[in-house]
Amino acid sequence: MNDHVASAGAERGEPEDPRHDTDGFEALFPADPTLPETVHLHEAVQIADEDSDERITAKLRSQGVRIGRGMILPRVFWPAILVVLGVAVFAIVLPDATDTAFSSAQNWIVAHLDWYYMLIIAVFIVVAVSIAVSRLGRIKLGRDDDEPEFGVLTWFSMLFAAGMGIGLVFYGVGEPLIYATVAPKPGWSGDQAELAGLAMAQTFIHWGLHPWAIYAVIGLAVAYAIHRRGRPVSIRWSLEPLFGERVKGWVGDVIDVLAIFGTVFGVATSLGLGVQQISAGMAAIGIVDQADHGLLVILIVVITFIATLSVVSGIGAGMKWLSNINLSLAGLMLISVLLLGPTLFLLQNLTESIGVYLANFMAMTFDVGAFQRGEATAWFADWTIFYWGWWISWSPFVGIFIARISRGRTVREFIAGVMLVPTLVGFLWFSVMGGSGLFRQLFGAGDLVEEGSVNVEHALFAVLGDLPLGQIFSVLAIILIAIFFITSSDSGSLVVDMLASGGHPNPPTWSRVLWSVLEGLIAAALLLAGGLQSLQAAALATALPFSVILLLMCWATVRALRVDYRVLDRAERMERVDHLTAHIAEDLAGSFDRLPEVGSYIDDRIDYRLSRSRGLRGRRKESENPGPR
Repeated sequence: MNDHVASAGAERGEPEDPRHDTDGFEALFPADPTLPETVHLHEAVQIADEDSDERITAKLRSQGVRIGRGMILPRVFWPAILVVLGVAVFAIVLPDATDTAFSSAQNWIVAHLDWYYMLIIAVFIVVAVSIAVSRLGRIKLGRDDDEPEFGVLTWFSMLFAAGMGIGLVFYGVGEPLIYATVAPKPGWSGDQAELAGLAMAQTFIHWGLHPWAIYAVIGLAVAYAIHRRGRPVSIRWSLEPLFGERVKGWVGDVIDVLAIFGTVFGVATSLGLGVQQISAGMAAIGIVDQADHGLLVILIVVITFIATLSVVSGIGAGMKWLSNINLSLAGLMLISVLLLGPTLFLLQNLTESIGVYLANFMAMTFDVGAFQRGEATAWFADWTIFYWGWWISWSPFVGIFIARISRGRTVREFIAGVMLVPTLVGFLWFSVMGGSGLFRQLFGAGDLVEEGSVNVEHALFAVLGDLPLGQIFSVLAIILIAIFFITSSDSGSLVVDMLASGGHPNPPTWSRVLWSVLEGLIAAALLLAGGLQSLQAAALATALPFSVILLLMCWATVRALRVDYRVLDRAERMERVDHLTAHIAEDLAGSFDRLPEVGSYIDDRIDYRLSRSRGLRGRRKESENPGPR
């Protein structure tokens, strides 16, 4: 990083501050040749909101982005789109072979690399929390005088909707119920109450700090690069502190292509989950008789079309309003279920589940089922390892998205907002929705477990149907899932398009439409090839190479922030010296007015020292050039 940051004053042609040449100042603050004058790129090469597309393209090229015709980055766009299209065609033409290939990849990863996935998630938590509580946390993601672009509520709703919207609705009722009844985690023991507590805690592990730590790590790295440094919106620049100029070449191209793969398959997984639950809801309220593959494909086509219209409108209009509407609907459903359902039990469930979560946090974080060989492998493949792979594959788009909307916030505020607030809301969501499912199964109708299994898609609508105005809440749930679907596809398509366009904040409309359609195509193809199993396997397979990039991001971010802190600390010390000097000079000047004899005394002493100095120099000259006496 240090090799690529030039002095802002030198770039503006300003004369160097003479203070830096004084022996006294250098004695106090010795020069560090490895420390840049500023971490910011010159404003002339940074992309501004008011820049035209032509101006933005010129600035991208000035930063080394090799953008081509059609405002795309050819060495990223074409490899990515050819591979994505190839997978889609292969899945449509040979669905069984596709299912076999992805399942084999998933089985190999779970059998050999489960320990790796568990460890790196723990690393991300440690890195994010350490940065937040350290002195590096006060660095601002932007110029020091930048203010946040979005309000707190809007900011939170946008990052939450993008992060895991569909998944919360899809698994909200069914996941804790499955763990507590038909598929407890291998190694658990105890009565039904103990299993229910562990089930809630395990759900909190999957949807709490762990996934949001991944988003915090990548989001912070990207936000620092684009807002603090002034780089384009692209994953490659977050690794500039490690790779330097090489991020402008093939190294950066590979990074961005892998990010596109992860985003496309991560979004496709969410879209597949979404349409399965929408179809289940339509069947529950009597709109259709049966949810078959034809209905799923029709739903993907319709909602992808709506998402395409939204992504064309841009982040400021479509995404902002959809996110606010989504959060409002989710909040309305959550409060309604809490108040109209078994309220006291749900509040007790929340309190007790948090306790069980805190008591088992470390054990569940590092549990890989080492002593439950065969049964543990299948369970982790279906749940924990799948989730970690899903979050990692999902992270490039979520990271870029939340980075783009977080300008003006400090590092500490960013990490706290990204990790803590969604985690707490997730706890509340699963305690209410999952608790309602547990209450119904254990103390109510007991009809959510049928023939030793839980139908996850139907569980939500069974719980909502028991409430007063249950049909209305079921319709509300379908609308909520559809909007989550739209926001996921919307933001995912925009992020992929920016990556394929070299970080252009306003990528061309035609490529936005193209990527939105491709995401829907991949979702439909994988659903037809093997359903949920193929979606899970695809997400896990694409996450593996990108997990290495995430680890490198941790190293690069800490390295960049440490340099930034030293630059910031030096500037603050210089400012304090200037303030102190001005204060002393002002006091000294005032003393001359109040006590004229002080000025006279000082003037006399100066005259005396000057005269003595001249005599000294004269004697020195005589000693150096002795002449005849």
